[in-house]
Amino acid sequence: MAYKALKAARGARGGRETARMMEKMGVKMNEVPDVTQVIIRTATKDIVIDSPAVTMVTVQGQAMYQVAGGEISESKPQAPGPVAPPDADVQLVAQQTGKSFEESAKALTDAGGDLARAILFLKSQPSQSS
Repeated sequence: MAYKALKAARGARGGRETARMMEKMGVKMNEVPDVTQVIIRTATKDIVIDSPAVTMVTVQGQAMYQVAGGEISESKPQAPGPVAPPDADVQLVAQQTGKSFEESAKALTDAGGDLARAILFLKSQPSQSS
């Protein structure tokens, strides 16, 4: 019985000493509350971890996250669809090129949102006169 009490006391003291030593070295550990899901996205797949325990460990200003437990599943990443350019950008391209709103929007989408490229493309197109 005395052995168990001595062992427990040493363990508690060791924990305090470890905590002090970590604090002196600038190591801080904080649990991230209310995490419901962690997604690790790679070029070939998504790794989804539901209901994990997440701890943030900060060492000399550098943050690291430790993810433990949870249900793990993998899936193929979904390719994002084309994003419509902002109306202000479309309006600017239309003003600069004299083209319609629709033509300007298509040129911006084709140019990946690059205003200059869309304007240059449309200016290089022959104008259609009726």
